[in-house]
Amino acid sequence: MRHQVLTLALAIVALCFNANAHEIIKFTHKSSNSYYPGTEREVQVYVPDAYDGTSAACLYVGLDGILCNAPHVIDSLIAAGKMPMTIGVFVQPGVIKDKDGNVLRYNRSNEFDMTSDRFVRFLEAEVLPAVERLHTAKGFPIKLMHEGNMIFGLSSGGIAAFVAAWHRPALFGRVFSGVGTFVAMRGGNDLQAIVRKSEPRPLRVFLQDGTNDVWNPLFGHWYEGNRMLATALDFAGYDARYDWSDCYHGVKRASEIFPQVMEWMWHDWPASPRAGKTQNNMLDTMLVEGSSWQAEARAFAEPLEPYAIYPSTKIVARPHSRSNCLWQYTIDQNGNEQNGQPFYWLHNYDNSLLTVSAMEFDGAGNLWVVTNAGIQICDQNGRVRGILMLPDGVDAADVIKIVIKDGEISLWSRKDVEYTRKLNVTAPTPFVTPKSQGQG
Repeated sequence: MRHQVLTLALAIVALCFNANAHEIIKFTHKSSNSYYPGTEREVQVYVPDAYDGTSAACLYVGLDGILCNAPHVIDSLIAAGKMPMTIGVFVQPGVIKDKDGNVLRYNRSNEFDMTSDRFVRFLEAEVLPAVERLHTAKGFPIKLMHEGNMIFGLSSGGIAAFVAAWHRPALFGRVFSGVGTFVAMRGGNDLQAIVRKSEPRPLRVFLQDGTNDVWNPLFGHWYEGNRMLATALDFAGYDARYDWSDCYHGVKRASEIFPQVMEWMWHDWPASPRAGKTQNNMLDTMLVEGSSWQAEARAFAEPLEPYAIYPSTKIVARPHSRSNCLWQYTIDQNGNEQNGQPFYWLHNYDNSLLTVSAMEFDGAGNLWVVTNAGIQICDQNGRVRGILMLPDGVDAADVIKIVIKDGEISLWSRKDVEYTRKLNVTAPTPFVTPKSQGQG
């Protein structure tokens, strides 16, 4: 009898083990010169035992390698039907070594704390294709979904996860940031302002931090930075949840809540997260529900340098070669430009010099500026009040003109494509002065 009980117990253990079995494939990735020259990093790929390669699996990207016991948590949630079939890709930050293997540079902060799209482009162009060239021990090819996926990170990895999703919401619609570094390190403190001014992206966001998280007061207060980003997400209408505790800077609290966060992230799959409704009064009045960029082939002649004349014809806006501020000049009765000042203050990522390719005033006197940080809309006093996303795959440098009509805007591309989008906007009327917005 005891033997039968022991046999049954061992069978149950084996069954539980097989239900949670998985494979981990490891490889070292060396970056090309396009993104992080000279760096190498370890990548681990988690494959559930039930994966058979017949169809693409959802993607979970974990930064700084395997944290929060992620493979076993994902095993359990898949087995319980609370997550879809998911392959995990765990990415370490890059290092540069000499010929003897000594580390010459740690690249973590340079990769993770930056706010541009460089890191997510690196994932898209190099890491994920390398993963999709792999095969499991059973010989199955790795196939990944390329939309609606999830990314997680902690500390600098936390801001990196959020920024990756921010720039590629179609690829990463779900993001979990633990004790994220939204402080004055490499521009993370500016993200809350950009979130407030930007049209909402289709993202589901979870932020976690604690009142005792001040990893380095030199850069700011981590908890305050996370709370400010949270209020910005709420203002902009995001599907967001938060966990605030008295924790310090570390992985302990994120690990405790990780299973619940993962279940919430995937609770409505296969539906993708949807963009919410912003409280930004400029964007709220301009955005047309359901409208998106429409492309049409059309040939254009390239114009000269970008500038914009105010509808009254008494003001001109021009870019400055060494500044992210556009200059404004008044125009006298003889057509002479005078009283030039740096006036239109534009947002940027990574403290970089913006690409400014086209600009135009609308009928209300707002200046629309096409930049590589989006289409930035400035009020009459030179402040950015709204930011629209460029059409997918369109580089700001390819845009040669922005045209504002009643009820729509269009972008003319060097690639002979016109992109049009319906918006609640009015066209400028030459020689008519827009109603004053006052001192503001």
